[in-house]
Amino acid sequence: MAKPDSALLTRRRETPLQWEALLVVVLILALILGRVLSPVFLSAGNLGNVLADLTEIALMALPMTLIIVAAEIDLSVASVLGASSALMGVLWHMGLPMPVVIVLVLVFGALAGLLNGLVVVKLNLPSLAVTIGTLALFRGLAYVLLGDQAVADFPAGYTAFGMDTLWSSFIPLPFIIVIVCAVVFTVVLQATAFGRSLYAIGANSTAASFSGIDVARIRLRLFVTSGVLSALAGIVYTLRFTSARGDNGEGFELSVIAAVLFGGVSIFGGRGSMYGVLLSLLIVGVLKNALTLDDVSSETLTIVTGVLLLASVLIPNLVARWRAIRDRRFIARSG
Repeated sequence: MAKPDSALLTRRRETPLQWEALLVVVLILALILGRVLSPVFLSAGNLGNVLADLTEIALMALPMTLIIVAAEIDLSVASVLGASSALMGVLWHMGLPMPVVIVLVLVFGALAGLLNGLVVVKLNLPSLAVTIGTLALFRGLAYVLLGDQAVADFPAGYTAFGMDTLWSSFIPLPFIIVIVCAVVFTVVLQATAFGRSLYAIGANSTAASFSGIDVARIRLRLFVTSGVLSALAGIVYTLRFTSARGDNGEGFELSVIAAVLFGGVSIFGGRGSMYGVLLSLLIVGVLKNALTLDDVSSETLTIVTGVLLLASVLIPNLVARWRAIRDRRFIARSG
């Protein structure tokens, strides 16, 4: 019996529509839906609102992508955002200069990520369980720092940055940070040896370690990076809404994880791209904005986020099963 050409089989496996291409179609459909639901959806002002509301989610989703590719997860990102916001309010209320406040908040984010990383790496504990614990820890710290109070007397120059747009366009100034970070993280994941090592760790951490990759150090760096970007998201969120509160960003971790997984990153690690995550972020932002304009309740928006999470897990598995069945049939016909 003749065996099927392996090169032909490989080409057949690469033939199906890539996930990123499907996301482009979904994004176009989401834009059409938004325009149907509201005549102001495609206005410059509203598109600016879409980007502004995406800013903090995107800042946390970028490092989360690297973490999940490496087969880990960080559920504490939104709590670090909230604790960073609360710390920012306390430090400013103490009379420290705003540049010093920002630096100290970023240092706090790095320490929060370091705590996550050390517990995961040194104690060899699952990051899911560890970051569930620190999710509660950091959110509790936020409430200890501010309670149910708010700090809102930040300098006008800094709050203007949080609310102004670039050269009178619809692009919010804080979104420039997202663009810069997106370019950096995309290059790191898709075009560097460090990015390739993340895929190797996610596929098989033991094999990656035997091949000379310092798995523990890389994981530690990922969690520290996640903490710093989450703290940066807390700073931006505080300036954008001119209010430091302990409950800022509550529940954002679901949107972050939904965006990453819906972008095609496997929850089991070793697979996915930053391009898909960036498209997914736009889809999530567009859908939430369109539904908000249509007066959809926050509870329904939470349901939509849950549906995206389920879809991001179920669809890739169904596609993988379909490909396996297709390949078996192809081998049978070729034989």
